[in-house]
Amino acid sequence: MVFGFSAGASPDAGPQLWGIDYGGSTDPALARRYNLLVLEPGFNRPLAPLRGKGAKLLGYISLGEVHMDRPFAPALAKAGALGDPNPNWRDARYADLRHPAWQTMVLDELVPTILRKGYDGIFMDTLDNAEALERQKPGMLASAAELVRAIRKRFPGTTIMMNRGYAILPKVVSHIDIILAEAMASRWNFAGKHYEMTSADDWEWQAVKLNAARAANPRLNLMTLDYWDPADQATIAALYARERAAGFQPYVSTLALDRLIPEPRS
Repeated sequence: MVFGFSAGASPDAGPQLWGIDYGGSTDPALARRYNLLVLEPGFNRPLAPLRGKGAKLLGYISLGEVHMDRPFAPALAKAGALGDPNPNWRDARYADLRHPAWQTMVLDELVPTILRKGYDGIFMDTLDNAEALERQKPGMLASAAELVRAIRKRFPGTTIMMNRGYAILPKVVSHIDIILAEAMASRWNFAGKHYEMTSADDWEWQAVKLNAARAANPRLNLMTLDYWDPADQATIAALYARERAAGFQPYVSTLALDRLIPEPRS
């Protein structure tokens, strides 16, 4: 299921825009410029004013951790499906992807709720946690891959976008439509509290993963998400140019991801 981006489109074809906004007051006029938008589905709002012609809207879902302000978090904690807090996001706790309570909730409640609201698909976040926790909790990676495959089987007509999740990517590449490389060329330094460029090796590591996935699934769309200070328009423009030159579809925002930030005009 390809949502309309031209895989590997050349810069001459013109930019195909996508963006993320987890805030509750998305600017409709700006939103309609994008071919693809990832939004926070927890806000009760009409989606039609945000949808440009032919655009796809995806609802955010965190599969590897659960923020404790989610209404379903207490039930998961009581069932023993949640683990330790994420040290970078203390209000979120790691989800045990092996736990039946979490698997059932994702498949029977969370994804269906997003789709009923009118979203065209889902954006799956935090699956990298499975790799980080595999040593302490064997089976996390296998369960993560199986959950992605189960989502595709249960919802065959939806658009599925996955953030990173490189450890399971070879096992699910034929079951997703879009892979996102977060913090590809730039990132937020949690220790130093500032934006910074990634190393050439870090960039190349993700690029290899993306291109290998495209080779395995030629219909796969390759996206990047970089973080930078919106006041520094020159650096942001350079980030867009770098990612497009490599054949990727970029978006640059702040760490908060709470509003759409237009690409600088050339």
